Amino acid sequence: MSDARFLPLHQPVHEFCFAQIAAAPRRPLVIGLQAPQGAGKTTLVTHLLQALPAMGLRGAGVSVDDFYLTREDQLRLAAAHPDNPYLEHRGYPGTHDVSLGERTLRALRSLQAGETTRVPVYDKSAHGGRGDRAPKDIWREVSGPLDVIVVEGWMLGFAPVDASALPDPRLAPANEALADYTRWTDQADVWVVLRAQDPEYVLTWRVEAEEAMKASGKPGLSREAITDYIGRFLPAYRTYATTQQVPGSGPRLALTLDLQRRPTG
Repeated sequence: MSDARFLPLHQPVHEFCFAQIAAAPRRPLVIGLQAPQGAGKTTLVTHLLQALPAMGLRGAGVSVDDFYLTREDQLRLAAAHPDNPYLEHRGYPGTHDVSLGERTLRALRSLQAGETTRVPVYDKSAHGGRGDRAPKDIWREVSGPLDVIVVEGWMLGFAPVDASALPDPRLAPANEALADYTRWTDQADVWVVLRAQDPEYVLTWRVEAEEAMKASGKPGLSREAITDYIGRFLPAYRTYATTQQVPGSGPRLALTLDLQRRPTG
């Protein structure tokens, strides 16, 4: 996907982020980015971080995906919740190592000159596209000090709802697990929130992303498998991403995206 395709989205997000970086009372500034799967989070964050050195700044980005459970632990979780489609595979709250994510964020925030820390790497192509955490010797090494940390994820900032509001009672374990994710979200100073105008757009975007990964030579899920996989997330988008606000009282930018990922409001 070309840069021009994402320019209508990148421009307002980058302008907001650069303004917040300039006004930050302390460093590093932690930016929380909530955006649907396939909306272009990785590209957005990559371009933002690439622009920082020209400003004399250092940054790092992490994704909730970096902290998925190992394949072994994911299989164990699925076995503990038989017939629950929301915990069968990676993705939903409850399928992450929240403690690992919290430790990583705190380590990044505290980096001093000459210090380094490692950020976990998750290999989504492993096990036929089901994924697994990569060995520690290939985790990303980040050097300090940092001026900006971007944390992104599709469900970053979602909060538990009353059980009566769940469209499917099998969502209850994931809904309860959301409470623990404040250990991540409480560390964000400002927020960028991108929401799909129609949750069904997420399926189209994610199929595009999976096909692009396979076109690059990496193994991935079949169209049927990815359609089934993303279909499992639509109840969450309808439950949490339609009315909820992100936590905290800091500055935030909220944009609604059309099918072409263009901001509409």
